[in-house]
Amino acid sequence: MQVLLLIAAIVLGLVMIPFGMPGTLIMFAAALCYHLLVPAGGIGLMTVIGVGVLMAVAEGLEWVLTSRFTKKYGGSRRAGWGAIIGGMIGAFMGVPIPIVGLIIGAFVGAFIGAFVFEWSREGNHGVATRVAWGALLGRVIAAAVKVAIGLAMAVWMIGAVFL
Repeated sequence: MQVLLLIAAIVLGLVMIPFGMPGTLIMFAAALCYHLLVPAGGIGLMTVIGVGVLMAVAEGLEWVLTSRFTKKYGGSRRAGWGAIIGGMIGAFMGVPIPIVGLIIGAFVGAFIGAFVFEWSREGNHGVATRVAWGALLGRVIAAAVKVAIGLAMAVWMIGAVFL
């Protein structure tokens, strides 16, 4: 039963990642709880620490990549925050397409957030559009990297339990 709960938490965490939510944090919390509540379950302290480090790297990279691509395309720090906030709002609002609509909403929200924040600062439609494309590209790359790290975390935890 405990293994099924761990797997459910891992799957939940992996599903949350593309939406811009802290899915890696859920996975780390699952590893920590499993370690504390099932002492002979296979997830040792080194696995918990390793998964925690991966979680911190994934969360940091998400912010850094989105911000860096926004700046690379001429955006301000404000536009970077707009991309992050817009991505979260877009993920919650979604697009009326089951499941995939939430992911699309997160990406569209990042674009719109960066555009609005940059346009309100610059007042230049062309600059704001370029910056928004950079923010969208950064968000897509960040999501892909974070999913890859989340999969590595999942493999590590499942391997620790079953091997």
